[in-house]
Order: sequence, then C-alpha cells, then structure tokens
Amino acid sequence: MDSASTRKALSPDLPWPLRGRSIHCRPSDRTRETSLYCRSMSLETVSSPPGPDPLLLEKTLRTRLPFQSQLATVTLLDGDASNRRYYRLGLQHGPVSSLMLMQLAEPEAWKASEEAVIGADADVRELPFVNILRPLAQAGMTVPALYYYDETAGLLYLEDFGDQTLWHVCVEGGASAVRRYYPVAVDTLAQLQLRLAASRMDTCLAFSRSFDAPLLLWEFEHFLEYGIWARQACKPMCADHEHALREAFARMADVIASQPRVFTHRDYHSRNLMVVGDRLGVLDFQDALQGPVTYDLASLLRDSYMVLDEAFIDEMIDRYLAAMRAGLDAEAQARLGLTDRAAFRRLFDYTSIQRNLKAVGRFVYLDRVKGNPRFLADIPRTLWYVRRNLGTYPEFAELLRHLTPYIPEWQ
Repeated sequence: MDSASTRKALSPDLPWPLRGRSIHCRPSDRTRETSLYCRSMSLETVSSPPGPDPLLLEKTLRTRLPFQSQLATVTLLDGDASNRRYYRLGLQHGPVSSLMLMQLAEPEAWKASEEAVIGADADVRELPFVNILRPLAQAGMTVPALYYYDETAGLLYLEDFGDQTLWHVCVEGGASAVRRYYPVAVDTLAQLQLRLAASRMDTCLAFSRSFDAPLLLWEFEHFLEYGIWARQACKPMCADHEHALREAFARMADVIASQPRVFTHRDYHSRNLMVVGDRLGVLDFQDALQGPVTYDLASLLRDSYMVLDEAFIDEMIDRYLAAMRAGLDAEAQARLGLTDRAAFRRLFDYTSIQRNLKAVGRFVYLDRVKGNPRFLADIPRTLWYVRRNLGTYPEFAELLRHLTPYIPEWQ
C-alpha cells in the first residue's frame, strides 16, 4: 500500500459545507411541552455508589475465585457512558497480576436495562451482562472470563484485558493501526453474528428482545429532546419543521426495521473492543438484542470516536459481506440481504444516520442529566457523519433542510 492510500485510511478533516439560511415559520405547539421537559431535566440526580470495601475484596480473593491471590492495589478507572464503575485490582501471589472489578450502580439495578429495549420487559431474572456473556463465551468469542459475581454487593470479578482499546491503538498508531485492526474488528463482528445464530439459546435475553420501528422512533425522539431542544436551551422548534422531521424519522425507522435481524451487540465500536494480541476482546454487550443486519457494522465504521476514509469504509463493507457469505448458504445470504451490494450500502447509510443521531442525543443527555460531559467533544464529528450521509441521498433533501436551522455545526 502506498503512502497516499495509507494516509487516506484515516480522514482528519471535518468539513461543514452547508450554510444556514433564514426560514420563517410558525412556532411549534410543543412549546409548553418542551418547557415542562426542560424543567424536568434537573430533577434526575446522579448518585454514585461508595467504593468497594477492601476487606470484602480481600476475603473474596481468598475464598471465592477459581484461584487464590492477595489484594495489592485498587485503582478507579475512567468512567464510560454507563452507571457502572470499574476498578483494576492489582494482585499478588496469584496466577494473574490483575483483574477488573465491575461495580453496579445498585445491586438490584440490573433488572432494568440502561438502554430502551422492547421485549423481555417483566421477567428479567439474571444480570443481562452475565446472561449474554454465557452464550458469547460458549460460541468461542473473546469475552472476559467471569471469575465471580457477588450479587449481594453488586460486584463482578472479571478477566483484565488491559487498557488498549481499538480506539487507543488506532489513535496512537495512525493509519497503519487502522489498516491492521479494523479488518479484525469486521471479521470478529461477522463471527459474532454467525456463531450466535448457529448456537441460539432460548434463555439468552438477546433473543427475546428486538429493534423494531417503535424503538427506533424512541431513539429519534431522544435525539430531538437532547440533540435539538436541550442544545438550544429549549427554544421552541418551528411546527412545520417538527412535523416534517417526525414524518421523515418514521419513514426511516420503517425502512431500517424492515431489515432482516441478527444478533446485535448494539454498541459495537472502537471503545468497546480491546486489543488482546492479534484478537479483539468484546465488552459492553449487556444490551444485545435482535437488530438490523447493518446496525453493528454502522456502529463500528461510523463510530462517533473515529473518522475513517470513505474508500476504506467501502473496503470494510465488502470484507463484512464476504465473511458473512462464506458462513451462510445461498438462501440465508439472500434472506439477510447480503447479495445486493448497492442495496446493502444504502441500508448501511440509513442505519448510520439513525445511529449517529441517537448518539448525539445520548451524549447531550449524559452531560445534562448524568453530569458527564466527556462525550460532548464527539458531537461535531458525529453530526458531520449525518450531514454527509443526508447529502448523499436526494430523498433526504427535505430532512436536511428542516434539520439545518437547529444544528449550529451545519450553519
């Protein structure tokens, strides 16, 4: 590969070609509802559990794990977008030098997902992380071993995959690291979907809940509430624009929901994949469900934290299609929409738009409601993805026009 193509694997430029224009229209009837919503944002409080008891940790390491060791250090790690806390436990006199400790926000909080889901609403009998970890491990995926789950204390003792996420490795290593590890991420995704389809378990929560049109619309609503109204200090939206946006989102949700469904991680991106030698370890899979075949691929290649060159994205889409086709017969390939490359690419872009808009809403929500502003810096990059995809398809011209007045980065 020549140096020019190497540089293109990562695209650092974030152009904003669309200029805003003045549009006059009547205020939205949602003004009162939006005002009530804005007042309610401050009502949710953020509570963090106290740190784990060192005496409890020491006792657990001596008596509950598959091996014995002594506690040497406890290090709080940077938080993610969840309510969980993570610690690295340094160990002495054991077969491993460290392990990860996942602390749940509340021991009983696992009964409700942190993401909206449809299905399995009333009868969740097991921590989703543990429930979905089991079939992933049985399918041979690289997931952390669970050494012990202290249900009473809400503590999970897990294998330590280290600190090198796919994101860290690619930021530090540049285009050569992208070229090396993103194909592994695509292959891992194909294996994940193929193996889980072949070893489906009726007791796995992921097979009892699904991404359908109402859930997709809920995520669009999340974007409107936080990605639009909250960012604009709850200024009312033009009623004509709001109506047009909702109609466009409903049509898009129907198209995405009509895709064939596969096992969907739901957050398959560069910060949830750990570089473990030549493999990639998969984390944060507790919200897995049955979802559109393009969803995880869009999550990976339209990652809010990375900017990949379009030619490289095309290359990775082709790699995914080849890997999936290699594991399926002709009938299954056709059923999953893997035989029409142009149609698959269109659905990939549709899914990317939905996924990225939801991410923008989520990032603002984490800041305004959860007091976690660390993801705000990723919003311009994510919105750039949306702008570029909307501009690619003529059918999105109206959606782009109605969104633009409310997105400062597009003006």
